[in-house]
Amino acid sequence: MPVWYLLMKGRNYRSPSGQAFTRMKYIHGSPAPKVSKFNMGDLSMQFARRIRLVAREHVQIRHNALESARVSANKVLTDRWGETGYRLQLCVYPHIILRENKMIATAGADRLQEGMRRAFGKPTGRAARVENGQDLFIIYVPEDGVETAKKALEVAGTKMPMKTRIIVEEPSRTANTRRSLAIAQA
Repeated sequence: MPVWYLLMKGRNYRSPSGQAFTRMKYIHGSPAPKVSKFNMGDLSMQFARRIRLVAREHVQIRHNALESARVSANKVLTDRWGETGYRLQLCVYPHIILRENKMIATAGADRLQEGMRRAFGKPTGRAARVENGQDLFIIYVPEDGVETAKKALEVAGTKMPMKTRIIVEEPSRTANTRRSLAIAQA
């Protein structure tokens, strides 16, 4: 078998099967998540529109894919609005610790391998498990920034390992609706 066939790729971790290993206390040597920031832009200002990137499948997303999507979406937004004309929020955290049982695939390596004996594997990365319909990114922008935010989320969606959908909302109406429902029920 060729060596490239045995290498672990991002697509090998896409399906969320098996037990989720999240306890850092028991799995030593796990790498830190590559995601550096979860909230960017102006965090104190209220904006007129909320645009969400929503997952359409149940998958695992590796931490380097999340960071790549965050950087590309933030670049589109800062080019148009600067540092304070928007708010970008990453909604998932890579808790799942990914492991790999590394095998040597060269000639004469049969005495060095253990095969499936002690095959728990070494930690190689992190991932976030995402359900169908779960928010991945939320962007808050003014009225005239909806097209730019859609473009930013389209670019971020291309970095994700599944199909996504973009939803545009008015956050003030949803908050007022929830408040009026709570008052009506009381």
